[in-house]
Amino acid sequence: MCRCPSVNKRDESVLDSVLHQGTHAPPEPPKPSATRFDSVALVLQGGGALGAYQAGVYERLLEAEVEPTWVSGISIGAINSAIIAGNPREHRIERLREFWELVSTAGDGVVGDQWAPVALVDPLRVWLNQLAASRVLVTGVPGFFEPRLPPPYLAMAGAGATSYYDTAPLRATLERLVDFDRINARETRLSIGAVNVRTGNFAYFDNATDHIRPEHVMASGALPPGFDAVEIDGERYWDGGMVSNTPLDWVLSSRSGLDTLIFQVDLWSARGELPNDLASVATRMKEIQYSSRTRSATDAFRRTEKLRTAFNELLAQMPPELAASPQARLLAEASDPALYNIVTLVYRSPTYEGQFKDFEFSRRTMNEHWQAGYADAAKTVAHGEIFELPQAENNPALYDFLTAPARPQPTQPST
Repeated sequence: MCRCPSVNKRDESVLDSVLHQGTHAPPEPPKPSATRFDSVALVLQGGGALGAYQAGVYERLLEAEVEPTWVSGISIGAINSAIIAGNPREHRIERLREFWELVSTAGDGVVGDQWAPVALVDPLRVWLNQLAASRVLVTGVPGFFEPRLPPPYLAMAGAGATSYYDTAPLRATLERLVDFDRINARETRLSIGAVNVRTGNFAYFDNATDHIRPEHVMASGALPPGFDAVEIDGERYWDGGMVSNTPLDWVLSSRSGLDTLIFQVDLWSARGELPNDLASVATRMKEIQYSSRTRSATDAFRRTEKLRTAFNELLAQMPPELAASPQARLLAEASDPALYNIVTLVYRSPTYEGQFKDFEFSRRTMNEHWQAGYADAAKTVAHGEIFELPQAENNPALYDFLTAPARPQPTQPST
């Protein structure tokens, strides 16, 4: 697991003079337009076929001149993040569209083109979505994964016996759509979460300290038993969603020193209806399992920020010899004077999307997910308060305009 170097933008502070005497801090990222923040972080959750929602959100953010300086993702969120960080701004939407149209062709010919002009009632959509998901189980997804031959239950131990699908097509897709040299040039910060199979520990691969390759992205989305673990530097990794399905904690714990606007784009809603049959039980289980725990994470972070603020106030009053003591330096290294707004967007599934929604890759459904993300982002960026720095006593400020009527003050997100 890597930890990234901190950057303190407040040169005039005592904290900066204590920590950075004789050192050279990394250059600050370009200040994003349309905001008063120094950095904009786009945090993308895992969720398979639902990930087109994130592409729609990103498209609308770009139109609003909100340019992320840091993208962080897990599973399908890692793929979207790599495409964003690995392309120049003018080609990002084009590359995202190319990826999602490639992987969504699995449903065409069965539940795709011939139904596209038809307004379908929910019972028919349930049947068509299940049919599309069933086809994915049998044939895989173009440019993403394909069934193993022979299947794992007929394979020798260690030779394709640990997963149902081969993700070699995804490597070829990533190499075609993502410029990894651009990622490693650090024009945009990229963080990807995975799980070490041997130790069970969560790991982040971050271009601030790591040289990112296609296998890092593939590892983040290697959900067993569908996909095999991916080897990186002698260790094997599975999907980061097995431990945490959002990189929010990583972004908050980075202590960059930069005032940061965070857009957390989730694909699973923690809030939902009470199940009334086994199918809805399975759906609700997935939603709870993979939803983000934003409230618990941000509550803990807010408590920590209060302690950091109190220490910074004391530090400013300390004589230089006390501020330079080992104890003060230790506390200073844990301090972060930055301010944060956390804006949450959560995809809300229609009633006809059931337990297979994360691998229902039909073209029609993909377009619906993309359009939903675009519309939700449009509602969100219409609230100008998200672009204003919060007061220190309300740091981090939380906004969610999709689960409750918008209010002039920040609202607690539902997750």
